[in-house]
Amino acid sequence: MNREDLAEFLFPNITKTVEDYEKLYPARNLEENARVTRYAPSPTGFMHIGNFLAVTISYVLAKNSNGIFYLRNEDTDTAREVEGAMEFIRHILEHYHMEPDEYEYRDTNETKGIYAPYIQSERKEIYQAFIKHLIKEGKAYPCFLTQEEIDVIREGQARDKRRIGIYGRYAKYRDLPVEEAIERIKNGEAYTIRLKSSGDFNRKFKFNDLAFGEMELPENDLDIPIMKSKDGLPTYHFAHLVDDHLMHTTHVVRGQEWISSVPIHYELFKTFGFPMPKYIHIPLILKKDGDSVRKISKRLDPEARMSYYEEKGYPAYALIEAIMTIANSNYEAWREGHPTSSFTEFPFSPKKMSASGALFDLDKLDNISKNYISRLTKEEVYEGVLSWSQKYDSEFYELLTKYKEYSMAIYNIEREQKKPRKDYTYFGEIKEKTWYMYDEYFDSSKIDFLEYDVEEVKKILTTYKSLYNEKDTQEEWFNKIKEMCENLGYATNMKEYKEDPTPYKGSIVDVTNIIRLTLTSLTTTPDLYSIMQILGSEKVLTRFDKMIAK
Repeated sequence: MNREDLAEFLFPNITKTVEDYEKLYPARNLEENARVTRYAPSPTGFMHIGNFLAVTISYVLAKNSNGIFYLRNEDTDTAREVEGAMEFIRHILEHYHMEPDEYEYRDTNETKGIYAPYIQSERKEIYQAFIKHLIKEGKAYPCFLTQEEIDVIREGQARDKRRIGIYGRYAKYRDLPVEEAIERIKNGEAYTIRLKSSGDFNRKFKFNDLAFGEMELPENDLDIPIMKSKDGLPTYHFAHLVDDHLMHTTHVVRGQEWISSVPIHYELFKTFGFPMPKYIHIPLILKKDGDSVRKISKRLDPEARMSYYEEKGYPAYALIEAIMTIANSNYEAWREGHPTSSFTEFPFSPKKMSASGALFDLDKLDNISKNYISRLTKEEVYEGVLSWSQKYDSEFYELLTKYKEYSMAIYNIEREQKKPRKDYTYFGEIKEKTWYMYDEYFDSSKIDFLEYDVEEVKKILTTYKSLYNEKDTQEEWFNKIKEMCENLGYATNMKEYKEDPTPYKGSIVDVTNIIRLTLTSLTTTPDLYSIMQILGSEKVLTRFDKMIAK
């Protein structure tokens, strides 16, 4: 018996060849420099900020070259799959407007693209055709090492300070006679298919990473597993070879921790004679922690989770802008010169990535978000808060729906002016800064006038109530307050008051603070006149009456 007999025995139902699949997945009809990128997550956990950086770069590379960005579900690790992980990834791509050009969604049975299936567990026959080819060529073999035997080998290697893995004398089944291999499989022995490596660890090859530059790496000499017999699915490394070759991926964007896998991938592509895609290994995302800088942690840092930004209500634009500033050092300068352009028009260069790590600063994100929200119309702010509250605060959502025009008027305070207000960081905090405008939340009994004399507060409120007129212009409104201050013994000239406060009970600031506290329960708010105009005379007088009575 020979290798072809072994290949047929292992894969009797696989009739298509490597050449057949290459015909089924022809080269893409794209412009010469168009890039084909992908996001290929394993649904073993939920998406984090590092994944989002890779997605954003992949998307920009494809879109600014008239290329293709596609989504591939790498679900071969069935034991560790997390329910809902792929649906969450799909949601994130839609939320940040980075929908893939090609995809396959299991939950809706929706597929777009001619290179399907885009779910790895549905591509088993394709992988097995490629593995069958290797068996025939004598470049792969069934290995009967048990997990217990592998553990013993690794313990010995660690003890003797040798490289960890199955290679050389540890690869005891690589030359097993075909007849014995078939007999063992017939007897029900578990096995994996391993690559029969032809590499030499003492020999190096040159590899050019688009971000880290040219490097010399040792050849792979490990007989890596390429298929698990339990489910017949490939390992990550082998699926990467087959899928990115057949789908004609031109650029692979992934974390720098994958650089150590390059020798394996180099050998796999070389074994089949396929051209390798270009690789961009992106640096770690770092954060400041006191005086030190460390890698952002999914366990320690809530902002490492992609769900964090939606829960807070950051606009999609803000997070994309913040990520782009760490993706390329010249992005901010480009944005200043292209204020209305899409981020996809930015000429991303891997060489302008920081090899030492990308510092992600929440303060910068907050500033970007504040500036962005300040430029929105009242309608856009309302829609942003409405969308957030629908998911995270149903009670507030009902109020916003009930008082649409009223809410938009609130969000328009100090907005349509040369320097609009910038105190909204994200949509989720807007309720915290406007709740007092809604009678459903406002409670005058909890207002504390701090150091102010109760009788003096009552006198100020009673006097102002008699002067209040909703139809007053802002100038008339302010003049009335000034006149009242002078009659009650409060300074209206702050310079004089600061020089010598003794002749006065207080200043105009104290008087307006008492009015502000009565109407909002706060000492710091946006423009008081605007607040009173939006509240309207009925609410204003009711709040005055309740406080006077109290």
